[in-house]
Amino acid sequence: MKAVIQRVKQAQVRVEGKVVGEIDLGVLVLLGVEIGDSWPQAEWMAEKIVNLRIFPDQEGKMNLALAEVGGGVLAVSQFTLAGNCAKGRRPSFDTAAAPEEANRLYSYFMGKVWELGVPVQSGIFQADMEVSLVNDGPVTFILESPKKAGNLT
Repeated sequence: MKAVIQRVKQAQVRVEGKVVGEIDLGVLVLLGVEIGDSWPQAEWMAEKIVNLRIFPDQEGKMNLALAEVGGGVLAVSQFTLAGNCAKGRRPSFDTAAAPEEANRLYSYFMGKVWELGVPVQSGIFQADMEVSLVNDGPVTFILESPKKAGNLT
């Protein structure tokens, strides 16, 4: 499972001109699900993102997590994160999970974020979405969950 996490002051997702998900302070998470990902990877990703200390404290140091700043998560399914651009000019999506499995894990990820006490909004799975954000910093991280259960600590 791969994610691009952007600390935001505001972010929203529109589908066919209508806002379907929106947050103020928090993180925009672009989430890609790959073959072999399962519940442990989704749980690891949710816990990692919720607990990352990427918000400034009173001294301006990245020392606070989402709950400590009252932030939310805007989760957007991002199939293209599974794209491999190493060969040729057209990305290969051979490692992308099947849509049904990807949607299950995307939904499970959002449920875990909610269980961890952080409000979560989302885009619409497989929809053509317009994502807008005000990146704060800018602060952007790329996360990749370990593939083996023993490495999920």
